[in-house]
Amino acid sequence: MATMEETVFQIILHGGNGKSSSMEAIAAAKRGDFTEARAKLQEAADALNEAHHVQTSLIQGEIRGEKVEISLLMVHAQDHLMNAITMKDLANEFVDLYETIKLEKVSS
Repeated sequence: MATMEETVFQIILHGGNGKSSSMEAIAAAKRGDFTEARAKLQEAADALNEAHHVQTSLIQGEIRGEKVEISLLMVHAQDHLMNAITMKDLANEFVDLYETIKLEKVSS
């Protein structure tokens, strides 16, 4: 069984991977590689889904009465995950925007 610190680090790890993939999606869209951008967005979604599963397991444990120690590390992990989710949402918008701009240039 994983320690609380290991579990929290899983949230940080998957959140960080999701944020990185989101940034890579924006960079790919900026280059005009929308296939790569969409693949990176999917990678981000998959990583954040993994982080969410870990977070959910902690929440379910607390509901069952298992004490969860709130530490600075736990707060950091939650903050990290929230920022990664926001970044993914923004990356989706950026990719759509870059694609729209490219399509408008092509059609004019």
